[in-house]
Amino acid sequence: MGRPGVQVSLPLSGRHVALLYGGLSSEREVSLVSGRECGAALERLGAKVTYVDAGRDLAQVLARLKPDVCFNALHGEWGEDGCVQGILETLQIPYTHSGVLASALAMDKAKAKAVMAAAGVTVPGGGLFNRFEVAADHVIAPPYVVKPNAEGSSVGVFIIMEGANRPPQEVVAPSWTFGEQVMVEPYIQGRELAVAVMDGKALTVTDIVAATGFYDYEAKYGEGGSRHILPAELPGHAFDKALELAERAHAALGCRGVTRSDLRYDDINDILVLLEVNTQPGMTPTSLVPEQAALKGVGFDQLVLWITEDAYARGVAGGIARSGETPGESTR
Repeated sequence: MGRPGVQVSLPLSGRHVALLYGGLSSEREVSLVSGRECGAALERLGAKVTYVDAGRDLAQVLARLKPDVCFNALHGEWGEDGCVQGILETLQIPYTHSGVLASALAMDKAKAKAVMAAAGVTVPGGGLFNRFEVAADHVIAPPYVVKPNAEGSSVGVFIIMEGANRPPQEVVAPSWTFGEQVMVEPYIQGRELAVAVMDGKALTVTDIVAATGFYDYEAKYGEGGSRHILPAELPGHAFDKALELAERAHAALGCRGVTRSDLRYDDINDILVLLEVNTQPGMTPTSLVPEQAALKGVGFDQLVLWITEDAYARGVAGGIARSGETPGESTR
């Protein structure tokens, strides 16, 4: 299950995997769940797993552990935006998911949209605005969406519907911690879609039906918060277009391994837009990416194995991991 064209002679059994989870972002709780599930899978596969709740001393911890590979199950800022990836590059430890540049680009919604649009990916309009400007008056005509420029899991997202008298005041509250600039985009009515891309190839399309009508944090992670329909029951041209846009966005941002693209489909006006690419999507057996992989015959443990082997094989190809070492031996 290694990367095509690269032979990995060191078996996963006995390999030392540092499982990075938890972390410092607002998505810490989600990361803890993803990490526990992925770590359990790695243990079932025979790996020696060290669980690392990633803190500011991460570089020192990893330098001491000397793992063969890092499975990065962090979500959100610091763990998913290129910072931790830079630490791992400096330490020359192979790691899962996208690299420094792709991670940083995908986390910055404004920059990611510019790159994807240049590659022919249809994205929403709108732009970045100062949060005080957004709170003072409607910066674009309702309906529109206000969200942090560099957060995930629908944290800090507000939908301002047509006829609303005031813009969201929460963005200027003392409790706001998501930056001075916020993304404001036209609201696209219709369906919430997701497409997983694995090794550059889209798997399928999931239609997400939120119990509350909005796929917010509770709908994503609360029990009974949403229902997943896969494959999505869409017109053939829209289904194929969603796959194409996800693959194109994955490539344009320079992503690798597994990603998940979030899209909106206005089925009344036949408008499909790609909202963002998640370089480290949720990884529980009921998360969107594992569900899509399972539909294609790849079970959860197999998916975790592929992600880990793909990372290690890239380390072999890049000369920072050596195929054929004694399991558990330092790769440096």
